Order: sequence, then structure tokens, then C-alpha cells
Amino acid sequence: MDRVIDARGVSYEYPDTTRAIADVDLTVAAGERVAVLGANGSGKSTLQLVLGGLVEPTAGTVTYFGETTDVEAVRERLGVLLQDPEDYLFNTTVREDIEYGPAQLDVPRETATARIDALADELGLEELLDRPPFRLSGGEKQRAAVASVLAFNPDVLLLDEPLGAVDIHYRERILELLERHDGTTIVFTPSVDLVPLLAERVVLVGQDGSIVADDGVREVLTDRSLLEKHGLRPPAVVRLFEGIVPTDEIPLTVPEGRDRLRRADRSVDQY
Repeated sequence: MDRVIDARGVSYEYPDTTRAIADVDLTVAAGERVAVLGANGSGKSTLQLVLGGLVEPTAGTVTYFGETTDVEAVRERLGVLLQDPEDYLFNTTVREDIEYGPAQLDVPRETATARIDALADELGLEELLDRPPFRLSGGEKQRAAVASVLAFNPDVLLLDEPLGAVDIHYRERILELLERHDGTTIVFTPSVDLVPLLAERVVLVGQDGSIVADDGVREVLTDRSLLEKHGLRPPAVVRLFEGIVPTDEIPLTVPEGRDRLRRADRSVDQY
């Protein structure tokens, strides 16, 4: 297994000694799609900051690509999207914000322009490229921030609530765009309903900032008692089908639920 992130005994305390994450051991392999879940205040956003090297842990170490604990040595390979898109948008125009990453890495102008045009088309930003970021709506800022982090084509994406303010149309586009980034490692913090659309593994952070579960998507999302113990509910589709079909057959997404109902209808019609 090629490890791109390996956190050992990682903790982080704020200056007032409040502990945000506690003794975290977490390994992420190349190409994995990992969802980080947890109730508000559990420390999942702080965990993303620590993994992305934006905050130094107060204890423990994070090793990158199996070779270094110096995040600056691999900074260009990590794409970190903060929860507030305004933290990512600081240039005069949206275009300049999206160009910033490729420019820092000396990506050829022609290549960078092609990437930016493709992202603008994909995320509906064509008419917004020459606007100041502060004149965008919340959803537009979110899309611009996503484009900015994707523009320099990092090996690892650490995305904190990347779909929070985005409407359903562009939410689906962003998910499709991330899905097409084959080989890119993605660690993201979504709502529980969005987990099955991209993730293949779930890390659940407890209220004390420790990891309380690290398992497959189905195993975590169908465990109501585990989720409720840590301030979460199963996805709506899971709640609809639990107790009706065996746990290992519960649909995790709306399309899966629709297919399950259609199969049930056909079975009834046979009698």
C-alpha cells in the first residue's frame, strides 16, 4: 500500500488547552476516497487542517508520501480547501484566484488556461471570472474555491465541506468532477447523505476528538446506534429501508433505493 498520509498519535490543543483532536492514528492510501464524519465541534475540521499541514499538531507526527514529515517539501502535491471559501479567495478577480496555484508551480500558461477554461465551464464560472470574489454569492464562492484548488492538479485533496453552500445542480457537477479525478486521493468532510456518492471508507470522529470508527461506507452508515451515539443520523435512504430489508441489502443512495423499490414492485406483480 502506497501511503500518502500517515498520522501517528496526532493531537491538537488550542491555546486555552481545549483539545480539538486526540491521539489520532490514520493512514490514507494513494487513490483512496475517505469521508470524515463527526458532530459539530468534534474536531473534524481541525483534523483536516492538521493533515493539510496548515496547523502543526501539539503531539504526534504526520508523514507524507512515506518519505517526509516536512509538509513544505510536498506542499505543491496537497490541495487543501478550507470550510470558509473566503479564506481561499484573496485576489482581485476570480480568474486570478484560479490562476494562482498553477502560477506558483510554474505550470505553462497554455496548460493553465486550458485547465481554467475547463473548470469554469464545468462549474458554471464563465460569467464570473472577471468579477471580484467579494461580489459572489455563497454558492458561487464555493464553486470558485473548488476550481482554485483543482486548478493546480494536486495528488491529494483535503476538502472541508466542499459542497456546503452549493445548490443541488452544481453539487452533482462537483461530485462528478471529483469522481473523474481518477487516482487522486480525496479526504473530505460531507453530510452523511453525500458520503456514498464519493467515499469508499468512513472515518468517524467522536466528540472527544478521537477516531471512534474507521470502516467501510455501508458498515458505518447502517450502524444507527454508532452514529447516534456520536451526534449523527443515518442517511435518509438508510432510515427509510432499515428494518425492512437485511442490513447488507439496505440502499445507501436515492438511485439504489429507487431500484430496490422497482424490484419489489416486479416481485409483487408476479403474484
